[in-house]
Amino acid sequence: QVQLVESGGGLVQPGGALRLSCAASGSRFNIYAMAWYRQTPGKQRELVAAISPGGNTNYADSVKGRFTISRDNAKNTVYLQMNSLNPGDTAVYYCNARASISTSPYWGQGTQVTVSS
Repeated sequence: QVQLVESGGGLVQPGGALRLSCAASGSRFNIYAMAWYRQTPGKQRELVAAISPGGNTNYADSVKGRFTISRDNAKNTVYLQMNSLNPGDTAVYYCNARASISTSPYWGQGTQVTVSS
């Protein structure tokens, strides 16, 4: 069982930056693929960025060059550094952990990010 707690969301002006954190409880954090998703009202949850247990990363085209996902296995934490934010990045951001493609993922409760002047 893994519990995920996101933090770091808030209100930021266009062009600004935020860093989201996701702290995971439980053991064996290093075996989980971690990801950040986001969702806006009326739309499906979409993948923003993911990082494998070995540190390989991939990003949605809309955030490439602006967002960076990283993980600190010693702290059981995954981060999402978001730069050059624009109103289109406004969403609830969710942390996701998955041990393998054959297992169900764990989700955090979400953290709101609002980009507005």
